[in-house]
Amino acid sequence: MLRIFLLLAFAVSASAAHADALPATVRALKSEAAAFQRLVPKAAKIHVVAEGFTWAEGPVWIANGGYLLLSDVPKNRMYRWTPGSHAASIFLEPSGGTETKGFREPGSNGLKPGGRDRLLVADSGNRAIVLLNLRTKAKRLVAQRFEGKRLNSPNDLAVGPDGAIWFTDPPYGLEGIEDSPLKEQSANRVYRLARDGKVTAVESQIRFPNGIAFSPDGRTLYVSNSDPKKAIILAWDVSRTGKLKRRRIFADMTALAGKNLPGLPDGMTVDERGNLWATGPGGIHVLAPNGRELGLISTGAAISNCVFGGADGRTLFMTSTHVLAALRTNVRGGPVRFPALTGMPK
Repeated sequence: MLRIFLLLAFAVSASAAHADALPATVRALKSEAAAFQRLVPKAAKIHVVAEGFTWAEGPVWIANGGYLLLSDVPKNRMYRWTPGSHAASIFLEPSGGTETKGFREPGSNGLKPGGRDRLLVADSGNRAIVLLNLRTKAKRLVAQRFEGKRLNSPNDLAVGPDGAIWFTDPPYGLEGIEDSPLKEQSANRVYRLARDGKVTAVESQIRFPNGIAFSPDGRTLYVSNSDPKKAIILAWDVSRTGKLKRRRIFADMTALAGKNLPGLPDGMTVDERGNLWATGPGGIHVLAPNGRELGLISTGAAISNCVFGGADGRTLFMTSTHVLAALRTNVRGGPVRFPALTGMPK
């Protein structure tokens, strides 16, 4: 049963992009909020910091630049937002593929730091994992195929403790999704891109794999399934050699999905204490390392993804339909890992 300790909701006005901060309505739904309030202050408010997107996704904090990037997947744009500004500016267009025929979402999707002045991109339109130079904006496609066939449309990615890149590959970027004539893979998988560039399938039994994250110690892998009929988050133990074992359901949100709450299991992030901040029906579900639900953060709309960032690392940024929102917390994000690919461009 879902245990909701705190709900934060905001209303977006037409002048939101010109306001320093929008007031948030805070309602305590249950008094047993001590565990959650150690993470999120009781008086915390959600603020809209930018809006006007079609479907905002993949926020990533660029620490060495002090700014945030995010994807607008249908618009095929990547945006940049800098603290103190009232709007986001276009950083890269197209952010994904130049061929749009047959695509419902041709742009970039999930984003992760790739090293100094480098960005890892789950590129839906190019159907690839891409390394982007943030200065020159040059792209290098580092994974495009599995067993000789094109990937579907990579959605999200995470870097493991050994520098390997793990990514999800649902067909959401393709028109028709499962029925797209462009779809070459027989399954929607989770893949591991090793240091030498080899792509290995590590999970093939999830209908719509989506968000992906590692625990701070790198010993647990989380993957969300954005299937309303089986809206779950899975977890595995990860060996030092990158092998998965002890597959289990970490959180089951199927009943909530049946209540038509906005959103499905999608993007996620971890904090320094090992808690998982996972999007799902109703908002961001904050889950302890043992799977216990600590609280829910809601914007009143579907939240696609989230990331910790800001000058002190304690701001939770959320992409929620057409807005980028921010919430101050008492905790920082987990460690940032960079990929270790041989032949990576300088």
